[in-house]
Amino acid sequence: MNFEILINNLTNPSLLFFVLGILAVKFKSDLEIPPTSAKFIALYLMLSIGFKGGQELSHSQFEMYIIWALVFGLVLSAAVPFYTFFILRPRLGTANAAAISAAYGSISAVTFVAAASFLDTQGETFGGHMVAVMALMEAPAIISGVILLRKYSDNKTPGGVKGIVKHAFTNGSVLLILGSLVIGLIADEKQAEGIKPFVTDIFKGFLAVFLLDMGIRSGRKLKAFFKNGYFSTVFAILVPLINGSIVSVLSYWIVPAVGDRFIFAILAASASYIAVPAAMKLANPKADEGLYIPMALAITFPFNITLGMPIYWMIIQAF
Repeated sequence: MNFEILINNLTNPSLLFFVLGILAVKFKSDLEIPPTSAKFIALYLMLSIGFKGGQELSHSQFEMYIIWALVFGLVLSAAVPFYTFFILRPRLGTANAAAISAAYGSISAVTFVAAASFLDTQGETFGGHMVAVMALMEAPAIISGVILLRKYSDNKTPGGVKGIVKHAFTNGSVLLILGSLVIGLIADEKQAEGIKPFVTDIFKGFLAVFLLDMGIRSGRKLKAFFKNGYFSTVFAILVPLINGSIVSVLSYWIVPAVGDRFIFAILAASASYIAVPAAMKLANPKADEGLYIPMALAITFPFNITLGMPIYWMIIQAF
């Protein structure tokens, strides 16, 4: 194992700000990022990633592997809930299993942002089409979760599948990423240079502040979450690790670029704590938000940005 990669990741300033946020909660500090500021920074990160992805895509030659990448992402997102649901259901019940499996089939846009920063430190890039892959991976997992809930639940769930899918695609983060991708794709190159300092030069600074806020939010949820027992904690670490490791290898046959393979691995390993909870409020109100949101936010997210990313990177380098 290349421990230099692990150490470099653990000493990344953005990650250290995340740890600072957790410590602030531990020490009962009044440190807090105002909600409006945190929301603005989140919107900025999504806009920046989407726009840069569109710019990259505008310079790329459209090839068959891009279509295969989109198909692979959609299949991956739809398939993960079907195996995780049956692991979860005996211990946590149908409603919780459906919500958690949908979360782990879907993706975390913030983890994607952190992965892009990790690749930058490694001197690697990823294709602009991977931004589209990320955005499209939100909805299939939600659909799978709703199907499983309807099939194995005794009670009818409110809202039709069509409405849930529409809600998934009109979710703010998904809409902003896709919209920014299209704008970056069609924007005049000279005109796009005018906002380059905004979407590129200050990106890492905003990411550090955002991860500080994420650390504070995670720290607040950890104490209550651990009262649920060890099963959900072990699941929130092992399943992302398995998914990310398997996809690190499988992606070799789907996309040629190392950076794209890494993005696929982190998308497979991440879990949604924004789009899926919003959808599950409509489709699955009996699911316990105090269980599946902390699993994704307070366990899986920190694991991926600390240990997960170096592990997936080393697997890709080895294969």
